[in-house]
Amino acid sequence: MEHEPVLRKDVQNFLALSIGMTVVDATLGLGGHSKDILESVGESGKLIAFDQDERNLEEARKRLKKFEKQTEFVHDNFRNLKTRITELGITEIDAILFDLGLSSPHVDEPERGFSFMKEGPLDMRFDQRQKLTASDVINSYSEDDLARIFKEYGEERMAGKIARRLVERRNKNPFTKTTELADAIEAMYPKKHTSKKSRSHPATQIFQAIRMEVNQEVEVLREALSQAFDLLKIGGRIVVISYHSVEDRIVKRFFQDLIRPEPTEERALYQIYGDPLVEKITKKPVIPSEEEISENPRARSAKMRIYKKIKSN
Repeated sequence: MEHEPVLRKDVQNFLALSIGMTVVDATLGLGGHSKDILESVGESGKLIAFDQDERNLEEARKRLKKFEKQTEFVHDNFRNLKTRITELGITEIDAILFDLGLSSPHVDEPERGFSFMKEGPLDMRFDQRQKLTASDVINSYSEDDLARIFKEYGEERMAGKIARRLVERRNKNPFTKTTELADAIEAMYPKKHTSKKSRSHPATQIFQAIRMEVNQEVEVLREALSQAFDLLKIGGRIVVISYHSVEDRIVKRFFQDLIRPEPTEERALYQIYGDPLVEKITKKPVIPSEEEISENPRARSAKMRIYKKIKSN
């Protein structure tokens, strides 16, 4: 069965691609969006595809084999976007896509440790070359640091209590499995919260927070958005799909600062803001249709924001 990426038609529509363009897919995954991009830019176009996960890259290479002459596969974190693209002799790009969600293998393969639906090791690394794992975070971070990341990255209202209880538990018996951690978190909630009517498992936000800490997702996203803007041609577009409010807020604020930038020193006396550097393409974020959500439940929380560069710094 072919992998169906989230908001597939909308992504291609809003990237507004044409033959010969140079495009970056900062989150290659299994190559669903990249295949559409390559078909849109044609043989004279070029795609630079980033992914931290070596297994994703290998699978995507197979799926995109007929496009190999026009594709550069980059095994790296997109926080190194500008460096790696410049190394290829490319100084500017026509469009860039960030699809920030987990790829299917991350969720479906228990040994990756991203999901608590099946037992697996506490890993959660996108890039298996890095040292820090989810086990390191949950078993060695201080109570204060755990509470902080649960609150900031997981937006967990019981962050302090959960951090305290997890530290108490790990002092007796360190956590080694995803299911152990999920069960310990679930036990802290009233039964009514974990009923069938509950929208999500009580461990969902904690697992999100740990994953974001392991992969430094907040810092990486901020760095990558800045680099993407620098690389983008005037008139070029950036499309970002996020899956939770923490990421979406970062994207929204980053571009809001470009829509209303600080004025230049000589204009600061009579201007509150400088000239806009980007234009918002849609007033509200684009979200999946009910039909798409029914076919792909993982698309439920997706929000896509689109911006066009209209001026350089």
